[in-house]
Amino acid sequence: MFKKIIIELRHHIPFTFFGAFTGIIIMVFCRKLPSQLSFNVFYVFHPLHVLLSALVTASMYGLHKCDGFKVKCSIWVLLIIGYVGSIGIATLSDSVIPYLGEALLNMPKRHVHVGFIEKWWLVNPLAIIGIAIAYFRPSTKMPHAAHVLLSTWASLFHIIMSLGDKITPISYIGIFFFLFIAVWLPCCISDIVFPLLFVNGGRRRG
Repeated sequence: MFKKIIIELRHHIPFTFFGAFTGIIIMVFCRKLPSQLSFNVFYVFHPLHVLLSALVTASMYGLHKCDGFKVKCSIWVLLIIGYVGSIGIATLSDSVIPYLGEALLNMPKRHVHVGFIEKWWLVNPLAIIGIAIAYFRPSTKMPHAAHVLLSTWASLFHIIMSLGDKITPISYIGIFFFLFIAVWLPCCISDIVFPLLFVNGGRRRG
């Protein structure tokens, strides 16, 4: 398991780097957006991130533990793994880590936005929908790639909400770093590590 985690983290470095780079390019053009508009954009990308995260997390569990849901799979276990793996880690990725970056960079409008509480009626149902899609049509590769980009952009607009009137080159470097970390570790943990912790030598490998 540890070896697989290291391999997956290493494989995801280039794409996560690319995602963080797209975030900086977007920020160059969008950094002066009003906070309310950035808030609204965040609540487009964050719920979609949760949807795809739930789909990939539940699919990974089903593919390895239940042979792609061809054998009996506990729906309650699937719901718990899909929900915790998506809501919990998406919140860490899109809200908590960006907020830590905002605090360390002393951004004037910093505030942590916890989607499954702040907009519970939107975020929580999308997690359930993602799990349901995984049950009937499990998929991991393309949803995971989209998940990484959506997570990057959700984290980005969480940060843009906190920006003041001035931003320095050092701030861009710091934001790039936090975008990278906010996506690289949590997304790999959510989509790959977390569901495999519950497989215990399931029916399908790799």
